Amino acid sequence: MTKEELIKKVNAAIAEEFEVEESVLVPDASIKDTLVLDSLSLVDLVALIESLTGVKISGNELGQILTFSALYDYLYSRIG
Repeated sequence: MTKEELIKKVNAAIAEEFEVEESVLVPDASIKDTLVLDSLSLVDLVALIESLTGVKISGNELGQILTFSALYDYLYSRIG
């Protein structure tokens, strides 16, 4: 899977799950602010990403993934 394919797959799933337009999922945007995440919806996001990609995200790593770009890079480095 190319990085572009990964981004499209992740964005489509996030847009559907969190009822946002894919156009707001830009690389430098804050994940938490864009999706208006509280702690429970953050857990939902992690579960969605893990089921979609098979990549596990630990609590420590999650704290460092602040933007969509960082999320894409993190995922791609583990499955690419």
